[in-house]
Amino acid sequence: MANKVVIITGAAQGIGRTYALAMARQGARICVSDIVPPDETLTAVLAEGAEAMGIRCDVTDQASVDAMVAAALGAFGRIDVLVNNAALFASLRMRSFMDLDLQEWDKVMTVNVRGTWQVTKAVVPSMRATGGGSIINIASATVFKGSPLLAHYVASKGAVVAMTRALAREVGDANIRINALAPGLVMSEGVQDHPGWLESSKSIVASRAIKRESQPEDMVGALLFLASDDSEFVTGQTLVVDGGSVMH
Repeated sequence: MANKVVIITGAAQGIGRTYALAMARQGARICVSDIVPPDETLTAVLAEGAEAMGIRCDVTDQASVDAMVAAALGAFGRIDVLVNNAALFASLRMRSFMDLDLQEWDKVMTVNVRGTWQVTKAVVPSMRATGGGSIINIASATVFKGSPLLAHYVASKGAVVAMTRALAREVGDANIRINALAPGLVMSEGVQDHPGWLESSKSIVASRAIKRESQPEDMVGALLFLASDDSEFVTGQTLVVDGGSVMH
């Protein structure tokens, strides 16, 4: 990853921050972004000795997305890797699909699906111009389990998996790879602050072949593999990292 330029959305805290720090330790140059100021993540990344910049970005707003990509290109001259991590999850309440309202359904779809598409669309031209790149969409293992009481979230991440496959076929001729990383329930800051998720984690851990809670750091190896040239012949794939709850 040395000197590769990486954009990570949703990087202000939690798993996104872990992704940014992992990239920094591998020598990448990093643009950390979030809908809130990602200042703490930027400080932590700079402390690792990496070149980095931070920017606020609403992935559902085209002008905001375009400004982020322009800022990254202005600072580093190219974009080699995109991690589409921004999404709504930890703040969602578990409840029946019968109790969801249109506003919440549309908000989840807009951020998780349309946001991923918009940022991908914004970085592809520069990747084409520089000979390729790697895009990693953060999906979820829930897609393969049909987890109840989160229909809007599961549907949104199912769309991310499907979109990953479709877009990978469109950009392969430009040496751009698009894959998805699908974590199980990870004990991020947002999850730990949500009592409903903590209760659910017991049954999820019991369903795993490796029976322990998942930490953000558990995602790093798979992320670096998909981002680096080690996976140069891998595209359109979804890599589940959940301790063996899902096996497919």
